[in-house]
This record gives sequence, C-alpha cells and structure tokens, in this order.
Amino acid sequence: MKFEDVIQEDGLWGMLMEYIDGVDLKTYVDERGQLSEDEALLYINQIGQALECVHQQGFLHRDIKPHNIILRRGKQEAVLIDFGLARQFSTGEKSISMTIDGTDGYAPIEQYRRKGTFRAYTDVYALAATLYFLLTADALKAADEDIVSALRRKYDDEELPPPKQFNPQISDRVNEAILKGMALEPQDRVQTVQEFRELLGVAQTQETIKLKTANMDYTQLRDLLAAGKWKEADEETARVMLAVAGREKEGCLYWNSIHNFPCEDLRTIDQLWVKYSNGRFGFSVQKCIYQSVRGTRKVDKIWEAFGEIVGWRKGGKWLRFRDITFDLRTPQGHLPTWVFLQWPNLHRRLEWAFLLHHVQTCKV
Repeated sequence: MKFEDVIQEDGLWGMLMEYIDGVDLKTYVDERGQLSEDEALLYINQIGQALECVHQQGFLHRDIKPHNIILRRGKQEAVLIDFGLARQFSTGEKSISMTIDGTDGYAPIEQYRRKGTFRAYTDVYALAATLYFLLTADALKAADEDIVSALRRKYDDEELPPPKQFNPQISDRVNEAILKGMALEPQDRVQTVQEFRELLGVAQTQETIKLKTANMDYTQLRDLLAAGKWKEADEETARVMLAVAGREKEGCLYWNSIHNFPCEDLRTIDQLWVKYSNGRFGFSVQKCIYQSVRGTRKVDKIWEAFGEIVGWRKGGKWLRFRDITFDLRTPQGHLPTWVFLQWPNLHRRLEWAFLLHHVQTCKV
C-alpha cells in the first residue's frame, strides 16, 4: 500500500493512503477454497518482500493475517494493509515495552507479553501462520474445526499440528518452513523474512549469488565487499555498471542506459551489497526508502527527503562524493552512492528516480 500524503484538519493529523480495489485474502479463500501451493507462495513472497521494506525502516507490522492482505482486482498481486498496530523496534538485545495486541491465531507469544524483545521474527510467525491458513482452509472447515484454534499455539507442551496433516498436497519443504516459522519461542523461530523466503524456496539464497553473468564478472566486487572496503566497492560498482551499460567513455548513466540495464546484473550487484552489509546497503534498500517517502510531493522534495534519510544531505545541502562516509555506521541505504551523486544537479533527481523505478521493475 502506497503512502500518498500527510494531511491536517481541525487540529488532527491523518495519512492519505492509496485506495486498493480488490478483495482480502480471507474472503478470497472463503469463496474459492484453499489455495494451491504455487498460488499461496506467490502471495506470501510478495508480502514477504513488502515486510522486508517495513523492517528495514525499523518497524514491525504486528498484525499480518489474511484479512489484512488485499488482492488487486483482476491481478495476482497481494498488498499488505492496516498498519494500525505497527511499532518501531530495535536490533539490540534490550527488552522494550509494547502494547499487548494482535490477532489470535496469528500473533506470536511475545505479543502477549508486556515487555520483551521484538524483532523481525515477530512478523515471521504471522506470515507463516497466514500461509498455514491459505494451504489448509478446506480441511479445517470440513472438519468443522475453528480456524483460529487450529493455528493457535496453546503455550504449553502441545505441538502445533503440521499443516501437511490437513493437506497432504503440501510439499515437505513448505511444511517444514511453516513449522520453523511458527516455532513457539522467538529464539527457536526463523529469524528474518529473508530466511523464511529462502526456506520456502521463493528467494535466492545468499550462498548462490551469481558472480558471473553474460555481461560481467562480479568477483572483484564480491571480494571488496567481503573485506569491508566500502569506498573501493562503491567505485567498483560504478566501474561495472558503466561497463555493462557501455558508458565508460561518458562516465555516467542516463535514462536510456538505465532503461536497458540488464535486470540480472542489477540483481547481482544488489544481492552482493545486501549480503555483505547485513541488509544495510543496496539498491533494494534504497528502493524501500524511496517508496516510504514517495507521495503527492514534487520529485525534488522526495529526492531531498530521501537524501536526508540516507545521509547524503546535511544542513540542507547535498554532500559531494568526496565527502561521503564509507562506514557501516552510516544510515541505512547510504551506499552505494556514486551511481546517484555523480550526476549533475540538473539531471540527478530524474535519473535517480528512474533507476529506482527500474530496480522495482526488475523485482530487485
């Protein structure tokens, strides 16, 4: 769901959100029956990628369930809605307090505790529970068994029934992933949405990143990132992108070369940055930040808001490339930077927006 704008009326603030014409997954399944594994994984993968953007911004959704997932009318496109229970979370070990709230059957045990540690695994549980429902609804309904009770953990020694018990067509891989995603205690659970998607087989594992494509060898970039040489890796990113686009002589990328930039190469570059920065840097991270500030504002205002978040603007002024800090302690999305900041001011905001749009088109 896209955030459009912030409005104020009679002293009250509100958020203007995108209107989505469609039906929620709960209604969809009630009307059509449980989904095939392929269709269910398609929607879970889409919502999982949206959640990764939410988590990268430091927030938990805390209310993932079929009712809060809308299918756009006439499309196989799932959209996560209702951020009313969303809260910020910290990556540290310190316990924090959160309101006790959530939906029975989909909320994990930590959401019933006033104080504790809340991480991405909190939303992983609900995402796995949603997949459980999508794949077993027919059998549970036929057995006249309450759907919530079937998904709900009793918080004692009772084991969660494997979803394959209700639907033998579920693959062993997906069955096992759901059980790991719904482990009772957080420390026993799948820790991140990325890991959950990998277990389901819908996301490429970080160990299998393709280092050689038809256009380029990315071994040098991998080695620099693995060594934590962020400045050199940024410069290497510029070198390989210019080479792939055939723009070495010009020394910059423009809209036509961005439009034709191979998705395979863009995906490899992003995966390497994401892996070796532990999810802090990469084009996909920047895309999530861009989507979070995008709305009815003009492009130059969106660009400025983006620059403030990733640390490319200070004191209302843009930093030059030579002033950029190459360190993991910089803000999320801070790198790679050359591919953006090398453009002249006149063209920067347009090519920047066009590249991030291409990242989205390539499903990076």
